[in-house]
Amino acid sequence: MDVYLEVGRKRTFACAIEWPGWSRSGRDAADALEALVAYGGRYRKTLGASATRGLTLPKTGDALRVAQRVKGNATTDFGAPSITPDADRRSLDDDELARQIAILRASWKAFDRTAKRHARATLRTGPRGGGRSLTKIVAHVLEADRAYLSGLGGKFRAATSTNEATELRAAFVDMLERRANGETPALGPRRTKPLWTPRYTVRRSAWHVLDHVWEIEDRAG
Repeated sequence: MDVYLEVGRKRTFACAIEWPGWSRSGRDAADALEALVAYGGRYRKTLGASATRGLTLPKTGDALRVAQRVKGNATTDFGAPSITPDADRRSLDDDELARQIAILRASWKAFDRTAKRHARATLRTGPRGGGRSLTKIVAHVLEADRAYLSGLGGKFRAATSTNEATELRAAFVDMLERRANGETPALGPRRTKPLWTPRYTVRRSAWHVLDHVWEIEDRAG
């Protein structure tokens, strides 16, 4: 299975190229690759059989091929993969776009399901009392996807406060489809950063959502 490594000064991420959201970190490349293999079963279980159809889980790190190494930055060391690999600059045909969107939707569904299941739980905090509450995690994930949509070139303003997550996700998928079909949105004069690619946007959002799914599960016990 092809992976890429995002190598920072303090942290390295190993990411499965064809399976967005399956990204784990470690102190170095060996740790990150080991963590990626260890989370394979959890990734497949969380997303479900439909979204992971065709996934063959590697049993050891020997089954992984490092196709690229990219240099990380401060965000990498902070704890988030933030560099677009060459593979995510590829175009998306209709079938692959549908597969990527299915993975993203499965990530969102898993997050909603996990948040609902643990709605009454008090999440364990760290040794110094750190860690967001469940309510704050839900708000944080929503705000992050709003930012990721902006990275893709889209804008969002909720029409109704009660369906904000549903409306944001619909806008997210719509913008993914438009970008994959070659549309380039008009950019304001204040934008200085290049647009994210559709593949990278799915990868970043799915990783972030799944990372918090597993955080909630682990902290709720």
